[in-house]
Amino acid sequence: MTAAVLPAPAPASTAAPVRVVLADDAALFRSALAELLERHGCTVVAQAGDAVELVAAVEAHRPDLAVVDIRMPPTHRLEGLRAAVALRERDPDLGVLLLSQHVEAAHLGELVGRVARGVGYLLKDRASGPEFLDAVRRVADAGCAFDPEVVSAMLGTPRRRHELAGLTPREREVLALMAQGRSNAAIAADLHLTTKTVETHVRSIFQRLVLPDEAEHHRRVLAVLAYLRAS
Repeated sequence: MTAAVLPAPAPASTAAPVRVVLADDAALFRSALAELLERHGCTVVAQAGDAVELVAAVEAHRPDLAVVDIRMPPTHRLEGLRAAVALRERDPDLGVLLLSQHVEAAHLGELVGRVARGVGYLLKDRASGPEFLDAVRRVADAGCAFDPEVVSAMLGTPRRRHELAGLTPREREVLALMAQGRSNAAIAADLHLTTKTVETHVRSIFQRLVLPDEAEHHRRVLAVLAYLRAS
């Protein structure tokens, strides 16, 4: 099962390396992530073992992305998440990729409900290869990346369904597949539709959700976040 990733504009080959701050109290895990990122062209500008160090590192280095364990010292509750929310309030352009040992979807809205870009949430067992690297690049480039288990958990939590009340059943199907990171062509194949028909459904979803008339990439992010919040 692959992580649910929203399309983000492909970076140019001359783009500067993604500058990353890593925050996790497990030093070996953090070091392994740092090595993986450095091997694939990212620059790890700082590492942090708790939320206080995370905030200080982000303020000192102004990275493109913070990779943050949700549960950190001293209580191992939600210190990482709280720090991430505070950092995003100060700098909405900071990308934040949350990591967690277990699905904790109930808290995701605290982060994604504030700024509709540059956010992600992966389970730690996926933070080891291409999925993780793809999520890092997309979140740093103002896209989104959600673990499919997190998405599934949120779908089981009924909240604010009125936000999607105007969508047809078919549009809900299309939007659900968008939340899994599917392209229009992949959605068409899954639903046995033409790509043109899917494009029509996507435009209708944007209109029914009254999303701002911006680039399709950003509108897809907004649509999926609406889906996650309301499901």
